[in-house]
Amino acid sequence: MPAVLSPCIGVCQLDAGGFCLGCHRSGAEIANWLAYSDDQRRHLMDEVLPVREIQRS
Repeated sequence: MPAVLSPCIGVCQLDAGGFCLGCHRSGAEIANWLAYSDDQRRHLMDEVLPVREIQRS
């Protein structure tokens, strides 16, 4: 299985709640992205971030 890429779309601006306006990751998730396993990244991208995007729109 190929490595999981970043969900970053180049916006890179945190809102008042500490979430990126572009990829919807928290500041901690962004900072720790390279340390996460592929399974952790896949979980965030497939399960967490889509829900967060809907909740924040």
